[in-house]
Amino acid sequence: MGHDPRLVFAVGLLGNLVSFCCFLAPVPTFYRVCKKKTTEGFQSLPYVAALFTSMLWIFYAYIKTGEILLITINAFGCFIETVYLVIYIIYCPKKARYFTLKMIFLFNIGVIFLVILLTHVLAKERTARIELLGWICVVLSTSVFAAPLSIIKVVIRTKSVEFMPITLSLLLTVSAIMWMAYGILLRDIYVTLPNFVGVTFGTIQIVLYLIYRKNKPVKDEKVTDQKDDVTNNNDENADTSVSDGNEGANTGVDIELGEKKVEKHVLEAEKKQDQTELNKTKEAAQLRVTT
Repeated sequence: MGHDPRLVFAVGLLGNLVSFCCFLAPVPTFYRVCKKKTTEGFQSLPYVAALFTSMLWIFYAYIKTGEILLITINAFGCFIETVYLVIYIIYCPKKARYFTLKMIFLFNIGVIFLVILLTHVLAKERTARIELLGWICVVLSTSVFAAPLSIIKVVIRTKSVEFMPITLSLLLTVSAIMWMAYGILLRDIYVTLPNFVGVTFGTIQIVLYLIYRKNKPVKDEKVTDQKDDVTNNNDENADTSVSDGNEGANTGVDIELGEKKVEKHVLEAEKKQDQTELNKTKEAAQLRVTT
């Protein structure tokens, strides 16, 4: 039974609209980067990967022919990811700039050229070429959709959803549903499979959000244990020092100040760790902004 072209177009158009919103999700981040003139520790790899997968899907749609809706959204993806990377390169540190340029030349030029070469050398017929390129897209896109594993790990460990960007997760899940439906209607397994993985991980995130949404943030046990050990050691030192008379009293004051410094240091470490985890989860989510 053939598919209804109007239904396929409608689903693909909805997929374009939702994916368009997902591609624009990092705009506030890069607005802040331009305003502060610093990348604030964000990594460029998610944007390099997003540009890479968008380029692959454009090539796949071009080889298959007739996939204008895949071309339109991924063409926009190539444009916006290039803008993000240009901004990043302008404001990032020298070492990060070198790494970013190296990744761009490696993946977005080297690997893309290699894929084009292999599909033309190894697959002479158009059907075989579509199959080979399709499976390459499936493998790479599936690995991208697996990025939320880091978010899921953080949520389960902390029993808190404060580091889960639920709005973006919902958008990405809806986008994956639209493109999975589009692939099913076209009987295109190469579009369907990676988006099925995306729907699965997106659903897991939503379920975790519903479970832990009312929980208060739970501190990382590793940091808490480290803090307790430091406090216990200071308590032992305090007991030893107090028994020494006046000299002990002075030492006790020093220890009290030391404890405050240690506690401040631990809190700063916790804050830094939380920010690092937040950056990673945001980057992992942004990494999924592909068809």
